[in-house]
Amino acid sequence: MQLVSAGTRRTTTTPSGTMTTLASPTQGGATHPLWLVAMRPGAEGPLHAFEAEVVWSLTEGGGSVWVGGREERLTAGDTVVLAPGELRQFVAGAEGFRAVVTTVAPGRVTRGDGSDPLVPEWVA
Repeated sequence: MQLVSAGTRRTTTTPSGTMTTLASPTQGGATHPLWLVAMRPGAEGPLHAFEAEVVWSLTEGGGSVWVGGREERLTAGDTVVLAPGELRQFVAGAEGFRAVVTTVAPGRVTRGDGSDPLVPEWVA
């Protein structure tokens, strides 16, 4: 058993939101990184894709996710299962949103701009 106490959580802030690592390979040795996302009202995340399946579950607020040119509206309680390699972009609604997210380590992600895959800080 590994305990990741609340006081040791890692927080990363980007232009589109704040990610708080709950568990990851470097925090508790988790093979399924788990993090919280808080997006401010109207924020747009980058166009990106993970190399493995990713599951997002909104806990507060709402917004939308764009996948394959199609928009899906999201509200608190909705869960989105995204296939490996599926390009997506999250957009927060007028009140912003909070979500809990998980994938499989190492959690490499590619951006829509064709840059090299990387492991985000909140997934490492």
